[in-house]
Amino acid sequence: MLGSIIQSDYHERAFKRPGKVHLSKISVIGGGSFGTVIANIIARNGHDVLFWVRSDDLVDEVNHKHENSQYLPGYELSERVVATKDMATAVISSNVIFVAVPSSSFREVVKQIVQFASKEAMLISTTKGIEAGTFKLMSQILSEQAPNAKVGVLSGPNLAKEIANNHLTGTVIASNSEEVRDTVKEVLRSETFRVYTNDDMYGVELGGSLKNIYAIIAGLTAGLGMGYNTNSMLVTRSLTEMVRFGREIGADPMTFLGLAGVGDLVVTCSTPLSRNYRIGQALGEGKTIEEAAEEVGQVAEGVNTVKLVKEKAEELDVYMPLATGLYKIICENESIESIVSSLMLSEQALDVEFAASAEKILNGTEE
Repeated sequence: MLGSIIQSDYHERAFKRPGKVHLSKISVIGGGSFGTVIANIIARNGHDVLFWVRSDDLVDEVNHKHENSQYLPGYELSERVVATKDMATAVISSNVIFVAVPSSSFREVVKQIVQFASKEAMLISTTKGIEAGTFKLMSQILSEQAPNAKVGVLSGPNLAKEIANNHLTGTVIASNSEEVRDTVKEVLRSETFRVYTNDDMYGVELGGSLKNIYAIIAGLTAGLGMGYNTNSMLVTRSLTEMVRFGREIGADPMTFLGLAGVGDLVVTCSTPLSRNYRIGQALGEGKTIEEAAEEVGQVAEGVNTVKLVKEKAEELDVYMPLATGLYKIICENESIESIVSSLMLSEQALDVEFAASAEKILNGTEE
């Protein structure tokens, strides 16, 4: 009964307030840390936000205490953020919908969304992952499930705790639609949260997905006691692998030089605020992958992504020694020394591999 009263009050406030002109009615789907900060930024910009979460307890906490204590304790949420467990209530009147759920549940959640959302709604993925079994990116799933929707992806070096603390942060909205890019820039505008644009959705998504693999490796080397020199070499060799793989998939290699590529890679390879980094750190300290996952206590996309990428790299004949080394540690119980070997004994030793490829393209000599 109380939930119905809250939802009724939301619709009264959001859609019937006299004299209020709304750019859009906005939903955020997913009650994790990033979904929470995105919902709050939008709300603080003057928009009413329906926030879909799975838990009755979280619905009550958001609507009464204005907090998500599981993921961001002490972070005060705007009263404009109203939580609900009911998907129809969450999306039926929205024309901009952010989807912030793990890749493992992304397709099923999107199927629920499209049952109730407008066919013309903008669907924006914030998920950094790849679907198991299909190797579909989240934008591809959105387009499959909602063929008429305008689709976009949001990605970048966006640690939720730092956003919540108003640290200066940049992100990238990628879409084929200028309307989507402009709308997302508007609803997420903030003095501390800067939104850049790109039309290369695949590149932006792959940057956000692939960097999770290398964040695990960075954490692993830190757990082994290695220092900044190692991390620097690791980041640059990781970027080379990301560009090499992304180009084969159809991404623009230059995208990986931006915020959603090297920017995201640097931050997640440098801090224990990254779940994937913490997984790797635990592995480097001698824990099993199961023990590491239990210690972190949240979904670390890189564990699943490395399995998918290793298989796809073999299929496409893309040389990815670091990703392959991590796969052997996680899935084949190989010793951690395989990562060191991948760094120090790999066959290709060209420093700036992409520069040579770019020159060939410019000269028209590449096949």
